Amino acid sequence: MPSPELRLIGAEALTPCLPVVLPVMRGAVPAAFATVAKIAGFTGKPDETLRLNGHAASGNDARIVLLVGLGRDAKEADAEAAGACAAATVSDRAHLAIDGRGLPRALAVGLAVGAAQRAWRFPVHRQGAPAEEEPAINRIDLIVDDPDRVGRRWLAARDMNQAQGFARDLVAEPSNSLTPAAFLRRLSLLEEAGIGVEVISGEGLASERLGLLAAVGRGSANPPALGILTWPGALPLAPVALVGKGMTFDTGGISIKPAHGMWDMRGDMAGAAACVGAMLAIARRKSPAPVVAVLALAENMIGADAYRPGDVIRSHHGQTVQIIDTDAEGRLILADAISYAIARFKPRAVIDLATLTGAVVVALGHEMAGLYDNDAVLAANLSAAGLAVQERLWRMPVTEGDREALVSDIADIKQCIDGRMVPDASLGAAFIRAFVTETPWAHLDIGGTELREEADTHYAKGPTGFGVRLLDRLIALRYEDPDHP
Repeated sequence: MPSPELRLIGAEALTPCLPVVLPVMRGAVPAAFATVAKIAGFTGKPDETLRLNGHAASGNDARIVLLVGLGRDAKEADAEAAGACAAATVSDRAHLAIDGRGLPRALAVGLAVGAAQRAWRFPVHRQGAPAEEEPAINRIDLIVDDPDRVGRRWLAARDMNQAQGFARDLVAEPSNSLTPAAFLRRLSLLEEAGIGVEVISGEGLASERLGLLAAVGRGSANPPALGILTWPGALPLAPVALVGKGMTFDTGGISIKPAHGMWDMRGDMAGAAACVGAMLAIARRKSPAPVVAVLALAENMIGADAYRPGDVIRSHHGQTVQIIDTDAEGRLILADAISYAIARFKPRAVIDLATLTGAVVVALGHEMAGLYDNDAVLAANLSAAGLAVQERLWRMPVTEGDREALVSDIADIKQCIDGRMVPDASLGAAFIRAFVTETPWAHLDIGGTELREEADTHYAKGPTGFGVRLLDRLIALRYEDPDHP
């Protein structure tokens, strides 16, 4: 996979001439580098780096040494930022080491986690790379004093690197090789981790009354499906349900999108991919909490049998829905998936993730996802989990006016409203909420956070895997205590 391999080593196992990242607290530059650091003005501030090519760090072992600033009183988030900065600076090497000796294990591991996140690269679909292309980092060694003491923190970081990388790989995959059926075939890795995988497709969609999902996908030669992942956990409690929007490609249907930018619609399944990654992380660390994920998978295409504006379709919940815009398909498939999850699993809470609207990007940009909910405690727990893993959320309103705007003359509810300057992110959340009933629920509109068009200090260009760490942390913080059901 394009995520680098993470290894824990002692100094004696360090490969000769391997580039080494040396984290430096502000004002504590090691004596061996003090003179050159003073000349370069390097003091150890956050985001500060100093690359020394061929520096004799110890004896005759000449190698690239990268000093990277941690600042004062560094926390885990600071270490991750420093690790990402290091990976961006030494991205011309396929293998690097990070010297975590002398640091608290949380900071040492944070450095490796940040470097691995920044080092991820797109899966490449070509026979040969251009000669001028730099190699991608494919292995990161963390040097520690006691490599035999692996510890839960390191194991969790290694598993999360794989889980988040798996989600990013899914989002990056071209739609011709990641149809709904192909997406489901990729889930064999989850079965190896002890996760149950079930598929509802074909006539099963009709027998389960998944009318909205069936309608959205029926114009495509690649039929829709509902994927169901189950992690039993160990606690005798109802599961937490994760629900993901899995549009493996979205043309907009009859309400077709403009050609410009449509190629990015291969990533319209980032919500489902995040749920998959979170389930893998939860299973790998043997979480005691029961968790299920319901993935609504479809292609929204134009065809002779494509659903139309003006159609009225019956949902799994039983409500009839008037279609206004076939390009507002995400809320339709989520409504069916959420209703199914609630009816079958009677979950403690439901959290859905979706690249639902462009409106949320206008409101929040690319650094925070929109959070809509019907439960203040669930919203607070999600926000806390997001802060802990640097996947921030901003709570947004769903008002009675939003619900009233969806009143239909001919059906139980309209899917959306037409016109410019409408609060579509809130309207989309209001529509989904109508299918939730009384279950604690939160909707994460990740339309601006699932992708980076250009590399930044934290992520490489491409999918971010936003939501994987957040969901895993939410489960760990809130749902693993048997005395706090």
